Amino acid sequence: MCYNPSYCWILGLSLGPFFTQRDRKQQRVPKTITQLYSYYIYNILKNHGREIESPRDVLLKAGEMAFTGVSEKKIVFRNGDLIKYNLQPSQFLSGFMMELLERDDSAQSVVYTFPHLTIQEFVAALARFLTPDPGDIRKLLSEAHSKEDGRFEIFLRFVVGLSSSQSARPLEEFLGPFLHQTICGVIDWVKEKVEGQIGKTESETGKRNLLNTFHYLFESQNKTLARVTVGSMETLTFSGLRLTPIDCAVLSHVIGLCDTIKHLDLQKCSIQCEGLQRLGPALHKCQVLRLGSNKLGDSGVKLLSEALRNPHCKIQELELCDNDLTNSCIKDLSSALRTNRSLTGLDLSNNKLGNSAVKLPSEALRNPDCKIQKLG
Repeated sequence: MCYNPSYCWILGLSLGPFFTQRDRKQQRVPKTITQLYSYYIYNILKNHGREIESPRDVLLKAGEMAFTGVSEKKIVFRNGDLIKYNLQPSQFLSGFMMELLERDDSAQSVVYTFPHLTIQEFVAALARFLTPDPGDIRKLLSEAHSKEDGRFEIFLRFVVGLSSSQSARPLEEFLGPFLHQTICGVIDWVKEKVEGQIGKTESETGKRNLLNTFHYLFESQNKTLARVTVGSMETLTFSGLRLTPIDCAVLSHVIGLCDTIKHLDLQKCSIQCEGLQRLGPALHKCQVLRLGSNKLGDSGVKLLSEALRNPHCKIQELELCDNDLTNSCIKDLSSALRTNRSLTGLDLSNNKLGNSAVKLPSEALRNPDCKIQKLG
């Protein structure tokens, strides 16, 4: 969150009241972005909902306006827009929209905008999720997904995330129950998209599309859905696709739910040490792990050494070529090699290790329990 100051602000408004509530032990700390924004809207409803007769109706109207804005790449709304959606400025509306004074050559006028584009996208997703006719949800998702310019990418993640009971629970107090038919429609759509993307990673577009569907799985927090769609996946490759730390966290979540993952190829993904830290909990499950050209550095090897020490480690081939490794990482790596019983191939080429760094792994290789057959 803290890569973006606006996210930090949203985080504070969402979780500040959450951690001061007396009944907080009965609630769960948000795990996903959708759950976080649900608490953000929940706090607005709780603090300003009494100031208006029907906060649900107002929120749905604002959500329809927000959705039009997402569709048209519009973030500034005028009085005409409010009139069109039968909205009036109020304390409640100002809870999630800001009034700004706009100046032109002749006069001044008030315009309205959401504090952050993601808030606009979430309110739009919430309104669409609560639309009375649940039969339209799959059609809506498919139409939004067909737009290739990315305008609906976060919107779609929010819609899928709202199918999670933990996302819906805080909002149902004010907005009523989320329709079961809508939830099922969203889940079926995600299942179809994931199954359609698996194996289509020859191109960068294919890799990006698969990664986006993994974000849907993560936001849904639906372990059954994940196991049905990706549980039997054996090979996963994102080589050449730049991955953010959040992408890596999503990958770790998905891999953690796979029973048969064998080959993970993340060469040239710019994951660096921070991304590797997010991936860490799931790496020991992979048999072939390709992490070349990621600028992992010595601190990255320390994280990998933890995976190699895991008693359930299945890593047989580990590629760490061209990762800015130096002598400093060898002690950790050698210690891991002395206890690991699965590794048969290790590639450390194109790193500045030097002659002195060869001594420690040589000691590990002399261990009769060491399985390494190939060393680069």
